[in-house]
Amino acid sequence: MGSYIPFTEQQREQARMTDLAAFLRQCGEEVKRCGSENMWLDHGQKVTIRGNLWFHQYEQVGGDAVDFACRFYNLDYREAVLTLTNMGVATIREPVEPFPTKPLKIPAQYENMRRVYAYLQRRGIDRAVLDQFVRFGLVYECAEYHNAVFVGKDKTGKPRHIHKRSTAAQGGFKGNTAGSEPEYSFHWRGKGEVLYLFEAPVDMLSFITMYSHYWQNQSYAASCGVSDKVLWQMLKDSPNIKKVCICYDNDEPGQQAAQRISRALTEQNISNEILVPKAKDWNEDLVRLRKEQPG
Repeated sequence: MGSYIPFTEQQREQARMTDLAAFLRQCGEEVKRCGSENMWLDHGQKVTIRGNLWFHQYEQVGGDAVDFACRFYNLDYREAVLTLTNMGVATIREPVEPFPTKPLKIPAQYENMRRVYAYLQRRGIDRAVLDQFVRFGLVYECAEYHNAVFVGKDKTGKPRHIHKRSTAAQGGFKGNTAGSEPEYSFHWRGKGEVLYLFEAPVDMLSFITMYSHYWQNQSYAASCGVSDKVLWQMLKDSPNIKKVCICYDNDEPGQQAAQRISRALTEQNISNEILVPKAKDWNEDLVRLRKEQPG
């Protein structure tokens, strides 16, 4: 862990107000102009740039330049401020209009869940595990497009996050609904001491299927991306959690994010461990396991 550097308020503000389009171009990244805004691709997913602000269209999360450096360049706060101030990139002089927030729209539920059950069981998810999430209103089939809907609720039971996934056999739509709060993405809150953190709901359900012995006792969360906001909200809402297992994808973005989150937890003296799937993700591990099982 690096030594502490007491930044001045001027240095903090300079870093926060860095022109993100100029920063990205100086880093050799391709940034495209889209009307009054800029667009940058995060592994094929659209990130809108507006001055010193950014918004990830898939994950429905955003922030300022310091948040951007922490998130996409896997830096801690100290490293981010140093990087942004030392690069000599132009800063935004006038405050930028923030990205508008939209109220969360809850998709209407279809009369049955045949397509969602068929899709998730095709992905190897155990029906008994799925039944539990359906029972608590955390998974259902939407009426309009028959997508699988994964609901994130707060402690009062109010829906605060919606992630939708197409049930089509070949690929299809997936993403978070506008107005979703990443702090409350799809999760299960148990009374045990361990929290397992995943990128996607299907990976979370796959892991639970593979390690289902007393699974309800522990806590699980799918960040629906690589944001760590749901992690910190879970720790805040569940003081019984003493250890975090970071179960992100076995690829460069996933493991870089896992290392970043592990460093942040260690700095807070929170016990943590990185668990890596054998294949790219936990669902691929589950599908392979199903194929190897007799009968």
